[in-house]
Amino acid sequence: MRVLAAIVGALLVALMLSDFFVTFVLPRGVRRDLRIALGVDRLLWRGWRALARRLTPAGADTLLGFFAPLALLALLVVWAFGAMVGYGLIEWAVAGGSFSMRFLTSSGLLLSAGASSGSAGVHLVELLEAATGVGILFIVIGYMPAVYSAFSRRETAMSQLATRAGSPPTAAALLQRAARESWQHLERDLEAWEEWAAELMETHLTYPLLALYRSQHMNQSWLATLTAIVDVAAFIKATVPDENGDAADITFRIGRHALADLALQFRLEPVPADRLSDSDFDDLFEIIDHSQIANVDREVARRRLHQYRGDYEPHALALAETLALALPPWSRREDSRQQAQKLQTSGTVAARDLVSLSAGCGTRRGRRRARIQRSPTAGER
Repeated sequence: MRVLAAIVGALLVALMLSDFFVTFVLPRGVRRDLRIALGVDRLLWRGWRALARRLTPAGADTLLGFFAPLALLALLVVWAFGAMVGYGLIEWAVAGGSFSMRFLTSSGLLLSAGASSGSAGVHLVELLEAATGVGILFIVIGYMPAVYSAFSRRETAMSQLATRAGSPPTAAALLQRAARESWQHLERDLEAWEEWAAELMETHLTYPLLALYRSQHMNQSWLATLTAIVDVAAFIKATVPDENGDAADITFRIGRHALADLALQFRLEPVPADRLSDSDFDDLFEIIDHSQIANVDREVARRRLHQYRGDYEPHALALAETLALALPPWSRREDSRQQAQKLQTSGTVAARDLVSLSAGCGTRRGRRRARIQRSPTAGER
């Protein structure tokens, strides 16, 4: 009986420590069915969401914002309790006596709050348990600053985008801004968003619980921001000739990769999605068609965009449904139509864009920035 108790205790301790190691220490995901952390998070999340549905939107968002920190504390309690039970079984197998007393001794040792006397075997078990408790404590102390540092960088980038694209951000707002001010700025922004999407993917794969940390503002989320960025990149990639969309292509690829990998991290199946209506597409295309950016035929762009959307929207919707986050709209139609009318009447970009373009075309960097500009038509000549 004692041999069996020792084996069960050792397996329980190994299970708890391995799950703790995978969650806190290992900087990559591990795909295996037996994950205590994943099971605990899913169990708690279901009840938490069910309670949030009974509240107002503001109250639900506040309640859901408490989940991630409390889930982290719950995981620590589960791991510590499992380790205490496991070490208690081992000590009972080595020294005998009452299991309840051994469990209390085990609890004190793991929390570095007590010690007992006994044989050399008991002292060895106690030493291992005390070392386990200290190790868990120091790992958690190192883990928290990394998580909140990644959270802070994520929120800073989201706030910066909100000033350009609204809250929640939309592809239409970013395209309108580019048409009104500078397409060169949009290319620069695409490069910055590429870096942000790559960092977000790596931090959220390394610390999966970070995906459940909600933003400071009710109408903002990391998923909405990432989806809006991929929307813009996909639209530019679909509407401009292939040789002119390098920045959009790279940003689209890294954003699509991030959404797919994060959905895989949570073991989610793609959900059919169709977020863009024909009328919204027409409004968005008018912005491109009446600007100084080269573009393909409308129907070609529609077909290409439909294909690109199929690569990422199902993953984004699966994440949105699971994490109780809203995906951004493609367009605020009134704003899109007003901007298209302005562009149709003006027919030109801002003068500073033309000056910077003509001054920069003689340099290597200027030629790169001028790639997406359309050559004048016969009427313009």
